[in-house]
Amino acid sequence: MSPVELCKCLADDTRLRLVVLMRRYGELCVCDLVDALQLPQSTVSRHLSQLRGCGLVSDRREGQWVHYQLAAQMPEWALAVIDELMQPATKLYRAELKRGAACCQ
Repeated sequence: MSPVELCKCLADDTRLRLVVLMRRYGELCVCDLVDALQLPQSTVSRHLSQLRGCGLVSDRREGQWVHYQLAAQMPEWALAVIDELMQPATKLYRAELKRGAACCQ
């Protein structure tokens, strides 16, 4: 991943919000992300797929639910950029995450 690729991946508002939530809370179920962002599941899944294609997130399936987290193989410099974005992005995005939503139970 290059700095340009990282910037392109994070340039979309929804993708940046997803990365901020995963950096803050760790592994999250798609249903938690849909609830926090108040967006259709198809929209969230499309953006998660793009983030996976960029190498920023990884996923695992548990039954019918898919859980996402920041990729373990992400370069240190990319993680440092995400960390720098956390404070201003968190202030901008006031998404409330309700962990353990009924859909994942």
